Amino acid sequence: MPSSTPADVLAQRRHLILSGDADGFAELFAPDAVIEAPFAPPGAPSRLVGREAIREYARQVVASPLRLEDFEVAELYQTPDPEVVIVEMHAKVTVTTTGQSVAATSIQILRIRDGQIVLFRDRKSVV
Repeated sequence: MPSSTPADVLAQRRHLILSGDADGFAELFAPDAVIEAPFAPPGAPSRLVGREAIREYARQVVASPLRLEDFEVAELYQTPDPEVVIVEMHAKVTVTTTGQSVAATSIQILRIRDGQIVLFRDRKSVV
């Protein structure tokens, strides 16, 4: 089986997120993967460790009143380390209880090894 490129993994992630597939999303991560989000909003975790913690949080997000309407990779930068990519993301989220929409841009740093995300760092988002 050929190894997935970072772009392949990111395309699969986009599809799973937009379709609300929390379990499929979690399966993109290695069993011991880490998500770091130091700028997470109040009440959201700033660090998740392990695929099962990522799965549980993804299920909570899917069940919340937040609906991701759009989620696009604006830029994908390969670093000298072939496992590490930097991604500029554009997203649009709607709060279903109010109808309010919010657009945001974020910078994400990912380490992808053997087709699985082993480290995901979400850096400052701009609304």
